Amino acid sequence: MTDDIDEAKDWLGEDIACSSCAHHELAEAGRCALKRACVQDRYARRIDRFFNWNPNLANAYVAHPHFEVRAIAAKHADVFVLPPLLDDPEETVRWNAARRLPKKHILRLRTDPHREVRIRIVSLLDDTELVPMMADPDYYVRLVVARRVAPPLLARLMEDEEPEVRRVVAKRLPQEWLLRMSDDPAEVVRLEVAQRLPPDLLSRMREDPDWRIRYEVASRISVSQISALADDSDEFVREMARSRQAAPQEQLKEMPL
Repeated sequence: MTDDIDEAKDWLGEDIACSSCAHHELAEAGRCALKRACVQDRYARRIDRFFNWNPNLANAYVAHPHFEVRAIAAKHADVFVLPPLLDDPEETVRWNAARRLPKKHILRLRTDPHREVRIRIVSLLDDTELVPMMADPDYYVRLVVARRVAPPLLARLMEDEEPEVRRVVAKRLPQEWLLRMSDDPAEVVRLEVAQRLPPDLLSRMREDPDWRIRYEVASRISVSQISALADDSDEFVREMARSRQAAPQEQLKEMPL
């Protein structure tokens, strides 16, 4: 069975001939197949299948001129041949090498020129190793760090320039620090704060300009502090506040004499 693509071309666009291949004996042993499992092919699926069938040959291909071959060989090669690939011009090669190497080798990829490498490196590192990446120039790298790093370290990102990063911080920050973000300029951040604050601290956000936040306040603060919201400019906020004001009275009416 062959792949859907009915051609056998190498990475330079030339026809592949098994007879001139250094591995032609593998075909006889069923360990490679034209248009299916071939290291000379330009299609990654066929290259990958070749190394799945012949992982012992990967070391010989980590310096191949075609980046797809180098990247796939890096998944199977012995670890001791991988460090030079961290300087490969192709980000896919660098990442495939990094994911298999000890941390002492990959820490320098925290400043890799390609954002995708930096994003993926986050998943391989521990908290203290991630701290330098909180200042990454790419907001999405900082976002991934904010999702992974231990909550006590998130204070460094509380004033990040990107609202989505600050929203993630507000979602994971230790609760005792949340009030410091209650006046954040972004509504989505303040809403996250409001949803996590305990009722006794939530009253400080009663005058927030966003109705969704005032609604959250009206739904959870003490009834004794809710009177101002009963006359709120927003209908939903008023209804929530008034329904909670009325609830204790209804409960008193239902109590047996």
